[in-house]
Amino acid sequence: MTLVLTRGDLESVLDPAACLTALRDGFGAADAVAVDGQRVRTDLPFPGTATALIPGLLPGVEAYTVKVNAKFPGARPALRGVICLHSGRDGELLALLDSATVTAWRTGLAAALGTHVLAVAGADQVIGVIGAGAQADLMVRGLEVLRGRRSLVVHDTDGERAVAFAARYGGRVAASATEVAARADVVLLATWSRTPLLTLADTRPGQHFTSLGADEPGKRELARDLLQASVVVVDDRELAARMGALASADLPPTAADATLGEILRGDHPGRPGAAARSVYAPVGLPWQDLALAWQAYERAAEHGIGRRIDLLA
Repeated sequence: MTLVLTRGDLESVLDPAACLTALRDGFGAADAVAVDGQRVRTDLPFPGTATALIPGLLPGVEAYTVKVNAKFPGARPALRGVICLHSGRDGELLALLDSATVTAWRTGLAAALGTHVLAVAGADQVIGVIGAGAQADLMVRGLEVLRGRRSLVVHDTDGERAVAFAARYGGRVAASATEVAARADVVLLATWSRTPLLTLADTRPGQHFTSLGADEPGKRELARDLLQASVVVVDDRELAARMGALASADLPPTAADATLGEILRGDHPGRPGAAARSVYAPVGLPWQDLALAWQAYERAAEHGIGRRIDLLA
């Protein structure tokens, strides 16, 4: 039997604090898996792209994930798909999970973790948000768990969405991305932009930037001069240089100072000082899907949440 978990099911079983712990553990252990994850992307003869992430693997978890996403920027939601959770013993399809929900949670919370590790600490910090979608929402929720509530300023090309986001977090709306950077100490970007939203001239020493939008070829949020002037941390150097923030700025893998896993394991010190600019620019790795899918599967099975179907009937 296969457990089907909808968005509502997943939101009832996933907990930000527990997910952050699972992701932190994963960053420390994922490199020990002998099989490399793959990210496959293709353009379509329609106004969108298809992406598959395989296999999601972690030490100690006897299962793996296969994720297939459709990305259609003009649609709402723009990302739709499914995550297949398979048994590592016999390949049984244990669960089908809504990919949009798992992707938003794992991407946003992993980004919150990277932000927390790199950004200067301070109770009076202002969090800036550029792109008020689901991933930004999870970044802010994750930072609240890690750092507590902070002042917030937000900008989105959809003014109504920016107003709603600001209302949820008691924040203020900014008229532009550069206004967000002028007001904020920590800037979170999650957009569909294909031209840089911020350059070095828009920033100041000591700021941190987390860029989620540059997750496939052609998408850009931060200009080359800003990346070159910052301590740059990614989740995977080669992937970031092939289709992430490094690729969009025509920078090689060596332009990344560290991976988040290296910092969390103590192999790299991270931010060199309070005056440095720092950037976290992940692309997203298959094991992150497994980390949250496995947690959701176990909690849903324990509490009787979801619907079981027999695909072989």
